Amino acid sequence: MAKCPICGSPLKWEELIEEMLIIENFEEIVKDRERFLAQVEEFVFKCPVCGEEFYGKTLPRREAEKVFELLNDFKGGIDWENKRVKLKLNDLLALETMLEEWDRRVKR
Repeated sequence: MAKCPICGSPLKWEELIEEMLIIENFEEIVKDRERFLAQVEEFVFKCPVCGEEFYGKTLPRREAEKVFELLNDFKGGIDWENKRVKLKLNDLLALETMLEEWDRRVKR
Protein backbone atom coordinates (compact mmCIF):
# COMPACT_ATOMS: atom_id res chain seq x y z
CA MET A 1 0.00 0.00 0.00
CA ALA A 2 1.05 3.58 -0.63
CA LYS A 3 3.19 5.23 2.02
CA CYS A 4 4.47 8.74 2.53
CA PRO A 5 8.00 8.83 1.09
CA ILE A 6 9.06 11.22 3.89
CA CYS A 7 7.67 9.72 7.12
CA GLY A 8 6.55 6.28 5.92
CA SER A 9 2.95 6.65 7.14
CA PRO A 10 0.34 4.67 5.22
CA LEU A 11 -1.72 6.82 2.87
CA LYS A 12 -5.36 6.45 1.90
CA TRP A 13 -5.93 6.62 -1.84
CA GLU A 14 -9.35 8.18 -1.36
CA GLU A 15 -7.69 11.11 0.43
CA LEU A 16 -5.04 11.40 -2.28
CA ILE A 17 -7.68 11.52 -5.00
CA GLU A 18 -9.65 14.11 -3.02
CA GLU A 19 -6.55 16.32 -3.08
CA MET A 20 -6.55 16.01 -6.86
CA LEU A 21 -10.18 17.13 -7.23
CA ILE A 22 -8.95 20.73 -7.48
CA ILE A 23 -7.42 19.99 -10.91
CA GLU A 24 -9.34 21.66 -13.72
CA ASN A 25 -11.26 19.10 -15.82
CA PHE A 26 -10.39 16.29 -13.42
CA GLU A 27 -13.74 14.65 -14.17
CA GLU A 28 -12.58 14.22 -17.78
CA ILE A 29 -9.02 13.24 -16.80
CA VAL A 30 -10.35 10.37 -14.66
CA LYS A 31 -11.79 8.80 -17.84
CA ASP A 32 -8.43 8.68 -19.66
CA ARG A 33 -5.91 6.22 -18.22
CA GLU A 34 -2.72 7.87 -19.51
CA ARG A 35 -3.82 11.40 -18.57
CA PHE A 36 -4.86 10.19 -15.12
CA LEU A 37 -1.54 8.43 -14.47
CA ALA A 38 0.40 11.45 -15.74
CA GLN A 39 -1.56 13.73 -13.40
CA VAL A 40 -0.92 11.43 -10.43
CA GLU A 41 2.82 11.45 -11.15
CA GLU A 42 2.99 15.25 -11.56
CA PHE A 43 0.68 16.18 -8.67
CA VAL A 44 2.14 17.44 -5.39
CA PHE A 45 0.42 15.67 -2.51
CA LYS A 46 0.54 16.60 1.16
CA CYS A 47 0.96 13.89 3.79
CA PRO A 48 -1.84 14.11 6.38
CA VAL A 49 0.55 12.89 9.10
CA CYS A 50 3.80 14.82 8.68
CA GLY A 51 2.43 17.64 6.53
CA GLU A 52 5.29 17.37 4.03
CA GLU A 53 4.66 17.58 0.30
CA PHE A 54 5.78 14.96 -2.20
CA TYR A 55 5.30 14.18 -5.88
CA GLY A 56 2.92 11.45 -6.93
CA LYS A 57 5.68 9.79 -8.94
CA THR A 58 6.85 8.34 -5.60
CA LEU A 59 3.56 6.43 -5.23
CA PRO A 60 3.29 2.84 -6.49
CA ARG A 61 2.27 3.04 -10.16
CA ARG A 62 0.55 -0.37 -10.05
CA GLU A 63 -1.74 0.91 -7.30
CA ALA A 64 -2.45 4.10 -9.23
CA GLU A 65 -3.43 1.99 -12.24
CA LYS A 66 -5.81 -0.05 -10.08
CA VAL A 67 -7.25 3.13 -8.54
CA PHE A 68 -7.98 4.35 -12.06
CA GLU A 69 -9.81 1.11 -12.82
CA LEU A 70 -11.79 1.24 -9.57
CA LEU A 71 -12.85 4.84 -10.14
CA ASN A 72 -14.12 3.89 -13.58
CA ASP A 73 -15.71 0.60 -12.53
CA PHE A 74 -17.73 2.17 -9.71
CA LYS A 75 -19.65 5.00 -11.33
CA GLY A 76 -20.75 7.45 -8.66
CA GLY A 77 -17.66 6.71 -6.58
CA ILE A 78 -16.83 10.40 -6.59
CA ASP A 79 -19.26 13.04 -5.36
CA TRP A 80 -18.20 15.82 -7.74
CA GLU A 81 -20.46 18.43 -6.13
CA ASN A 82 -19.05 18.01 -2.63
CA LYS A 83 -15.53 17.07 -3.79
CA ARG A 84 -15.51 13.75 -1.90
CA VAL A 85 -14.49 10.22 -2.82
CA LYS A 86 -17.13 7.82 -1.57
CA LEU A 87 -15.17 4.64 -2.25
CA LYS A 88 -12.84 3.12 0.31
CA LEU A 89 -10.10 2.67 -2.27
CA ASN A 90 -7.55 1.12 0.09
CA ASP A 91 -10.05 -1.55 1.13
CA LEU A 92 -10.90 -2.30 -2.51
CA LEU A 93 -7.20 -2.46 -3.43
CA ALA A 94 -6.54 -4.89 -0.58
CA LEU A 95 -9.48 -7.07 -1.62
CA GLU A 96 -8.33 -7.09 -5.24
CA THR A 97 -4.80 -8.05 -4.20
CA MET A 98 -6.14 -10.90 -2.06
CA LEU A 99 -8.27 -12.17 -4.95
CA GLU A 100 -5.31 -12.02 -7.36
CA GLU A 101 -3.20 -14.01 -4.89
CA TRP A 102 -6.00 -16.54 -4.49
CA ASP A 103 -6.24 -16.94 -8.28
CA ARG A 104 -2.46 -17.51 -8.48
CA ARG A 105 -2.60 -20.21 -5.81
CA VAL A 106 -5.60 -21.96 -7.33
CA LYS A 107 -3.97 -22.04 -10.78
CA ARG A 108 -0.89 -23.83 -9.41
